[in-house]
Amino acid sequence: MTRLIIRHETRYDYARPVRFGPQRLLIRPRDSHAMRLEDASLELSPPGETRWMYDAMGNCICWFTPLSEATSLSIVSHLTIDRFPSPLAPVEPDDPKSVFPLVYGEVDRAVLSPFMAPATTDPTDQVLSWMRSHLRAPDEQVLDVLSRINTAIHEDFEYGARDAEGTQTPVETLQRRAGTCRDFAWLMVEAVRRLGCAAVFVTGYIYSPNATRRGAGATHAWCEAFLPGLGWIEFDPTNGLVESPDLIRVGATRTPAEAAPVSGSLIGDPGNSRLTVSVDVRLAERAAA
Repeated sequence: MTRLIIRHETRYDYARPVRFGPQRLLIRPRDSHAMRLEDASLELSPPGETRWMYDAMGNCICWFTPLSEATSLSIVSHLTIDRFPSPLAPVEPDDPKSVFPLVYGEVDRAVLSPFMAPATTDPTDQVLSWMRSHLRAPDEQVLDVLSRINTAIHEDFEYGARDAEGTQTPVETLQRRAGTCRDFAWLMVEAVRRLGCAAVFVTGYIYSPNATRRGAGATHAWCEAFLPGLGWIEFDPTNGLVESPDLIRVGATRTPAEAAPVSGSLIGDPGNSRLTVSVDVRLAERAAA
C-alpha cells in the first residue's frame, strides 16, 4: 500500500470582473479495490454553493456555483489516497474469448456497446490501417496486441506538453507523430475500438517518484480497455505502462470532451484571461516532513 497526497490547483484570472454560472468539477476519485480515498477537501474562491452527484458513467461530480463576481476563479483540490497495487492477472491461453477477433458475452456487449463504436471519423482509414499494421497472428492474445500498441505510441511518437485546451483527433496525432498525453490516450481509445474492443478515455493523475513519468505536474490521461476475464485494464501510451500503481484514476468518459477537470460558464466580458494549472503528487511521508 502507498499513501499519496495530491494537490490540484486550477486558477483563472480575468482582466475584468465577471459572474459565474455553474462549474462542473471532475476532480474527486471513487473508492475501489485498488484505491481508497482517505480524505478530500476543496478550497473555492469566490465562495459559493456546491452539490455532489454521480454522472451516467459513475464519475463523482461536484457542481460549484460561485455567488459573487470576481476577477479570478480558484479551485484547489486536496486528496489523500491509499493506492493498492493490483497485479495483472494471467490470461488463460485456452480461453477462446481472450484472442482476436474479440468476442464479448451477451450481457457484457449490451453494456459495452457505446464504448465499442468510434466517436471520430477516419475517411481514409488511416487509424485502422495503422492499428492493423501492429497485428500479428489472427488468434493472438488481445492483451498482447494492446500492449504492443501501447508501446508503439510510447516509442514512435514525440511527447510534448501543450497549454492550449482541446484534444487532437486520432488522425491528426498520426499525421503529426506528436502530441500530449490526452492525444495519445485518445488515439489508442479510438484505434482499439476499430477492432471491436470496448475502450474509454480516462483522466486522473500520475505519481512520478523520480520525475521520470511524462505527464507529471498536470492532470494525466490514458486508455482503459475491457477484456473478457480481466475487466477494465489500464494502458498509458504516454509512458508505456500497463496496470501501473502510479496511475490514479479520477474519471472515465466516452470522449475527451466530457473529461475536463473544470468546465463551466461565465456571465460578462472577462477581457484577457489566463489559466494556470498545477498538480503535485507525492508520498504522504514527504508531505509531512
